[in-house]
Amino acid sequence: MSKQAIRHTEFFAEVMEIMGSQGVLLGAYDAAGKPNLMTIGWGTIGIGWGKPIWIVLVRPSRYTYGCIERQGSFTVNIPTRAMAAACALCGSRSGRDTDKFAACRLTAEKATTVNAPAVVECPIVYECRVVHSNDVLPPRLAEEIRAGAYPGGDFHRIYWGEILAARAERNAAALL
Repeated sequence: MSKQAIRHTEFFAEVMEIMGSQGVLLGAYDAAGKPNLMTIGWGTIGIGWGKPIWIVLVRPSRYTYGCIERQGSFTVNIPTRAMAAACALCGSRSGRDTDKFAACRLTAEKATTVNAPAVVECPIVYECRVVHSNDVLPPRLAEEIRAGAYPGGDFHRIYWGEILAARAERNAAALL
């Protein structure tokens, strides 16, 4: 099925629920142009500088970090609940040594507005251009978060991605 343009907030509650329960798939190309996926469970949709924004967090140790740094863009792909195993795999293996699209039997397609891969099987896709990034500053982070989320360091970089396109299958709500 083909995806239609949607408002970036149209499925906000559903997207946040899926991200919090099984994660969503962050897509980016590596330096060789190979599509890569990473499962994320932290992020949000909002407005920044008058633009629709996806905020995502990626640790510098992750393969996807270098992909986004080089390309300056990413996709956020919202899986169905039936894709939980793919989310688990994409969150436990590195793109350095695993072709996650092949391992999960997913299909990559070039996003329509940014240089990043989209997942054909995901009913909702957001295409984002990085407009700002900043690093988590340990001294400014609440102690309970620092202790719980960063016991070994490796603090995230926060990417602010302007949503240039948001697309969904016609029956996306039923698929989620």
